[in-house]
Amino acid sequence: MITIKTSHGEIAVELFEETAPISCENFRQYVADGFFADTIFHRVIPNFMIQGGGMDESMSSKPTRDPIKNEADNGETNKRGTLAMARTGVVDSATSQFFINLRDNDFLNHGGRDFGYAVFGRVTDGMDVVDAIAAVATGNRAGHQDVPLDPVTILEVTIDA
Repeated sequence: MITIKTSHGEIAVELFEETAPISCENFRQYVADGFFADTIFHRVIPNFMIQGGGMDESMSSKPTRDPIKNEADNGETNKRGTLAMARTGVVDSATSQFFINLRDNDFLNHGGRDFGYAVFGRVTDGMDVVDAIAAVATGNRAGHQDVPLDPVTILEVTIDA
């Protein structure tokens, strides 16, 4: 179990180790490295998703490890409460950023419009926190849209025994 401690509360996450081993190992390594501490949820779109895990409060990207293979064809789907790897338009470009789906986003699934976005976990407790983050006021900042006006900080991410 993973705990994402945010400025809005805690989010408990179960990883899908069997169906998304590459994404889970990647995420666990970033957690073990303390990488997520003091990053923010930098993209918040109500009724869609909240995205974080790669930028600090100044909207600077943190240096990451190499991108991983996209596991979007693993049979998991982008349902409300699932975590998926964020990526660019390049299929195998995911590094540290992830998003939490606020609703069933079937168009993000494998084969929906392209290769898709790899789902690697789900929220088991704290969807109220996720929904509270989704409700914050957003605007444009440092060339990005949908940025919370008051930063939503990831204080720490831990692996619970």
